[in-house]
Formats: sequence, C-alpha cells, structure tokens
Amino acid sequence: MFAEIAMCHNFSRRLALPAAAACILAIVGCARSRVAVVDDAALKAADADSANWITYGQAYSEQRFSRLQQVNEQTVSRLGLAWSFDLGTLRGLEATPLVNDGVLYTTSAWSFVYAFDARTGHLLWQYDPHVPKDHAKFVCCDVVNRGVALYRGRVYVGTLDGRLIALDAKTGAVVWDVQTTPKEGPYAITGAPRIAKGRVIIGNAGAEYAVRGYVSAYDAETGNLIWRTYTVPGDPSKPFESEAMRRAAATWSGEWWKAGGGGTAWDTIVYDPDLDFVFFGTGNGSPWYDRLRGKGDNLYVASIVALRADNGEQVWAYQTTRETTGTTTPRSR
Repeated sequence: MFAEIAMCHNFSRRLALPAAAACILAIVGCARSRVAVVDDAALKAADADSANWITYGQAYSEQRFSRLQQVNEQTVSRLGLAWSFDLGTLRGLEATPLVNDGVLYTTSAWSFVYAFDARTGHLLWQYDPHVPKDHAKFVCCDVVNRGVALYRGRVYVGTLDGRLIALDAKTGAVVWDVQTTPKEGPYAITGAPRIAKGRVIIGNAGAEYAVRGYVSAYDAETGNLIWRTYTVPGDPSKPFESEAMRRAAATWSGEWWKAGGGGTAWDTIVYDPDLDFVFFGTGNGSPWYDRLRGKGDNLYVASIVALRADNGEQVWAYQTTRETTGTTTPRSR
C-alpha cells in the first residue's frame, strides 16, 4: 500500500541544489488502493484513507495527519531513496503532492503538472500550460504553484497567468481551460484549487498591484462560472454586488477603487462539508500605504472570511489586523 511510503519535498524558494527534485523515501514500496475514484464521498472520508493523499491538507479537516505506522523509531533508520525525478528548475517548489490509486500528482514552477507511478517514479505524463514568461513581473514571490486538486478522473490546476485548467487524470489531456482573471491584468494564481460539492473553488494573488480580490467557483464538469464573490468593495457609484460589499464600503475612504483595493485570497481555500462553508484568508490592501487608499479598517482585507459553498454569499468575516499597512494575510488553514 501507499501506506509504506513517506514523501519529502524541498519547498524552499532559495533552492541551492543544481536541480530541483521530487524525492520519495520508501521502506517496502507501494501498491494500488482499491478506491480509484475521487468523488464527494471519498473527499469526506479522506481522514480515514491511509492509502492515499487525495486533497490539499490530506482531508477537509486540514490536519495533515497521517495514520501510517510503518515509519517509527524502530524502522526510521531503514528509510532510503527509492527514486527521484529532476524537475529541471532552480525556481521555487511549493506543491503538496497528491496520491491516488498508486499515481502521484504534483506541480512545479510555471504551473507545470506531473503524474508519476508512485512505486517506480516513472513519469506517466506532464503538462505545460505555456504561461507567458513575461507574467513573472506580476508575481511578488517567485513563479511557484502549490499543487492540484483531484475529482472524478480529472486533475485541476490554477496557473500563474490566472487560468483554471482541468486535465484528464490518465493522460494529462486538457478537458477545459478558463481564464479566471483579466487576461492582461496583474493577477496571478499560485494556490491549489479546492473541490466543494462539484465546484472548483479558486482565488488569486496580486495585492501588491492594482487588483481587486475575489474568489470564484466553477463547475468541475464544464468549467462554467457558478458564482464569484469579491473581498473588497468596488466603485461606490455602481451597484454593490452584495450587502457585505455595501457594509465594507463604509470602512474605506477616498477613491480606493482606482487602486483596486487588494484583499486577494491567494492561498489555498478550505471547505467544511458539515457547515457547507468555504473559508479563506485575505491579503493586504492595495496600495500598501493607507494614506493612498484611505484610513479605516478597509474591510475585508487581512481577514478570515466564510462563504456559503452553494452561492458564495458571505456568512461572516473577522479582521485579524486592523488598519494594516504592508503585507498581511491570515492563513485559512
């Protein structure tokens, strides 16, 4: 079973090795589990599935706790390198590899996606989304990617240039490809998508620039947009998208909307199936200096936000840092 292997991955942005590699440490090896389809039931039961690692954080509970017992004080000295694969980059690696049915899925710089035989390290397929290299100028912290989502035979990845792409899990072929951000805008995606009841939830980054943060939900089957929820208010001369945006606008002043407002949900989003809520943390306001965007709490930057998974309606928000300047993001995990 995959229960016999432990994974190690170098996530440092300051990678000093001659090439980046994904490493697998093994005692015995791995065999395929019996459950091959990642569906809603499998995701809800992921905490009890020691044979696979099918979602970011291991399960919806985000505990990242493995129930494996093969590696302990008595066996740890027998760990050794089973295989490695050169990812051919000196850029940052920040992905959490996922494993299902004996296949390991991971990403590298520039939003590349890889599928490996977890036992042998044999490359099954790789996908290059052809992100324009010039887009790196819009990214604060390297051209990283934090991983994929698995659901019903597909692999979902957000790309640095703001696209959300569905790939066939067996072949890596593109099923659909949607642009989630303004194509020429200074947005980026580095976070892993989150699956919630047939929806692919994705945020974006870019609050160092003139952007307005939001979170979107797409139909996992078709790629159609289901809902979009903004995190900061827009131009008050136009109708507000929600009552939450109307309340938030009272905490801003000046002409903040001309600088976007920021508040991007750049890290991976969390879903609670019991509450049926989506949770995420928002980043700093844009621009950083409050004298340029108005004094006040500037809701909902630097906040933890809860939305209804069905329609994106805001349930509540808690601001962790008031009147912030610089970069501040409460982590949703």
